[in-house]
Amino acid sequence: MFGKRIVLLIPHPDDEVVGCAEAIRQAVAQGSDVFGCYLTNGVPHPSLLWPWQRTGHATRVARRWHEAEAAAARLGIRMALRQDIPTRALKDHLAQTAARLDGAFGALRPSVVWAPAYEGGHQDHDVTSYLARRVAERCEVWEFSEYNFEAGRVRSQRFIGSRGGEREIRLDAEAAREKQALLALYASERGNLSYVRCERECFRPLARYDYTRPPHPGRLFYQRFQWVPWHPRIDHTRPEAVCRAIAAFEKAASAR
Repeated sequence: MFGKRIVLLIPHPDDEVVGCAEAIRQAVAQGSDVFGCYLTNGVPHPSLLWPWQRTGHATRVARRWHEAEAAAARLGIRMALRQDIPTRALKDHLAQTAARLDGAFGALRPSVVWAPAYEGGHQDHDVTSYLARRVAERCEVWEFSEYNFEAGRVRSQRFIGSRGGEREIRLDAEAAREKQALLALYASERGNLSYVRCERECFRPLARYDYTRPPHPGRLFYQRFQWVPWHPRIDHTRPEAVCRAIAAFEKAASAR
């Protein structure tokens, strides 16, 4: 799980804290170099914001990156890659992202890659899991759980079922306070992080997922409020659309 050079795939600025802040702290303490690849800026495209918020989009993006820089400095993450792709759009930029990651991996030569699990917490997390799978034959890859909605209830830092090799990091009181302080650095996301627990972090070797199917039966975490007609904080993307985008990219990549 730990290694001399760890590359962390981060779908949005804040996932490095939600999923693995304590693991990063332990890795750095053991002498690991941790490199962060931030795959989106974490802010919705202006067209998905309220009309009166759209003129401030650039400010929102700049604030999110400022928060990410503060968290990276506190954790000891080296920011190796930053993409200004909006949240909920990573599936539409698979070719670009895969190429940039190939270049980053070639330059960084990681001994291990960490990435979010395929669990339906957010569509960008699921796409990131697929991108991690692409390098699993060349490099050791571990996944971490963030949150999911298996069996119709919110689960934080708990994998969906056992696949073998699970490793749990328990946070003592001091580590929990530090993780809470890191979460507080992402003040722009305060309303979206209330479900995050600070008792544990869970890792395991990246499981063999079928990315042509949704992560689990039933409603996924990001589908919970899709009955609301429209709201900037609600993702109305169907999981099948994410699966189709991954399958289309995989087919095109195989053809090349």
